[in-house]
Amino acid sequence: MRPWAGSWRWITLVLLAWGTLLFYIGGHLVRDSDHPERSSRELSKILAKLERLKQQNEDLRRMAESLSIHPSWLGLHQQNLKQDDDPKHTSNHAGTTIPEGQAEAGSLAAGRLRSLEDQLTIAKQKIHSFQKLTGDGPGPNQEELRRRVENGVKEFWYFVRSEVKKLATVEPSERQKYADTLLQDLGHQERSIMTNLYYLSQADGVGEWRMKEAKDLSDLVQNRITYLQNPPDCSKARKLVCNINKGCGYGCQLHHVVYCFMIAYGTQRTLILESHNWRYAPGGWETVFLPVSNTCTDRSGATTGHWSGEAHDKDVQVVELPIVDSLHPRPPYLPLAIPEDLAPRLHRLHGDPSVWWVSQFVKYLVRPQAWLEKEIQQTTAKLGFKHPIIGVHVRRTDKVGTEAAFHPIEEYMLHVEEQFQHLARRVHVDKKRVYLATDDPSLLQEAKTKYPDYEFISDNSISWSAGLHNRYTENSLRGVILDIHFLSQTDFLVCTFSSQVCRVAYEIMQMLHPDASSFFYSLDDIYYFGGQNAHNQIAIYPHQPRNSEDIPLEPGDVIGVAGNHWDGYSKGINRKLGRTGLYPSYKVKEKIETVKYPTYPEADKLLNSQKK
Repeated sequence: MRPWAGSWRWITLVLLAWGTLLFYIGGHLVRDSDHPERSSRELSKILAKLERLKQQNEDLRRMAESLSIHPSWLGLHQQNLKQDDDPKHTSNHAGTTIPEGQAEAGSLAAGRLRSLEDQLTIAKQKIHSFQKLTGDGPGPNQEELRRRVENGVKEFWYFVRSEVKKLATVEPSERQKYADTLLQDLGHQERSIMTNLYYLSQADGVGEWRMKEAKDLSDLVQNRITYLQNPPDCSKARKLVCNINKGCGYGCQLHHVVYCFMIAYGTQRTLILESHNWRYAPGGWETVFLPVSNTCTDRSGATTGHWSGEAHDKDVQVVELPIVDSLHPRPPYLPLAIPEDLAPRLHRLHGDPSVWWVSQFVKYLVRPQAWLEKEIQQTTAKLGFKHPIIGVHVRRTDKVGTEAAFHPIEEYMLHVEEQFQHLARRVHVDKKRVYLATDDPSLLQEAKTKYPDYEFISDNSISWSAGLHNRYTENSLRGVILDIHFLSQTDFLVCTFSSQVCRVAYEIMQMLHPDASSFFYSLDDIYYFGGQNAHNQIAIYPHQPRNSEDIPLEPGDVIGVAGNHWDGYSKGINRKLGRTGLYPSYKVKEKIETVKYPTYPEADKLLNSQKK
């Protein structure tokens, strides 16, 4: 039996070598994605090697099958027939008895061969997809869809130009009907173009790349945060103390902790979250969410002081941070800035890198305790929450009349219907479901009465608990957490960004998709983070004012954004001219600020070692 025992060792070595090569290919695809020409040449070589390995696989398979009937065993056939009942022996289907160890080895090797052959097929598919994305240019689906979008835009313009010219000849009594029909037709064409753009974003492996890149980036950041929050010696760690009890609601308090976390991350200090006697839950943050640290929750240290700036506090072990409204001096780590080392990848991946960066800290903070996770699962089943579904958040109490205007349900539902028409181009819409979150308990019945064709999913007990008289209770906290969870899980969000609850739901939505930056419609503000640094845009096209409300633009001008009017125009200040007014939204692009955040190389090494 020794020759065959040696053969098994040889087969095992070949299997290990093959597995190593497949692992190498996966790493190779990631490492060389920035060098497409070189990658394409090398991948062609790898494909040739894989084909040779496939042939070897067939040889190994035949060898594994032949082991069960090798002549060296046939001489034992008669003896084995007498030993059928011996537990130390195992009979094959042909009646030939094979020593148990050899039979198990043959079965195991054959199983490994089949598994590795499956991996080979998958690897080849990914390589071909990667080659389409790099050395071989865009894939056929990309080009077909690009041309379809291009044609759609041209036809859209031809149609608009023709119909607007006809408008002058329409009788005054018929103009409203004409306008309604025109808007309907324009909507059909716009949805066609947007549907093609969606499929273009998924074509020829781009969707898979986006999913992987989003996961890799999030894993990288979450690993760095975990490393920062769990120092080897808490007594020697540099700390930043943040008290959760800012005088505002849950969404505002969560954003307060996010702001603290960003500065802790930027200054390389472990965040110490003080949440005892929290207004929502006297037992503290950890009774609802997982602790922000497993090893360091003690604020003690050799020296303590209030925030005086990163450079000034370099020799202070424990620094207490005020609310953002009182922060001075202001560090560069505040939103809407993003880390310099991640900026190239984020620009490529996400439509709003600033929101993605905020969402990573929200993601770490709102990891639920087991009881909350169970509550979410039970409520999901109880409500019958399923897709497709659109989320609507209507704020009616403390914001209305102060920070926000009153918006009737009809304003929200206009955009809900529009989005269902978009979804119907891509998925089967069996029912038009709406998750309704509101602090007005009477709104659910109003919505059901006015829109009987929709299925409204809502928990009115949450609406009652969201009222001002019940605001700071554990039941209210449960309600707002559930509302935010379900809003973030929807396919599209219609709300007012003046509400922190809506903005938190939008931030969490970014964790669930590679790029959910466009999955919303706000009836008032654009996205912002309370206490953020200036939000700027850069002019990419010139603009000559046509009336006193417009401001001029020249390419390169920096515009401080005040808001988007959602009518094709935005409002802001041309910082070069010092003039405030309106300008066409399409004539600018976002100016994303980057900051030299620490990169935590030790954490990255740990992450890379875990992947090997």
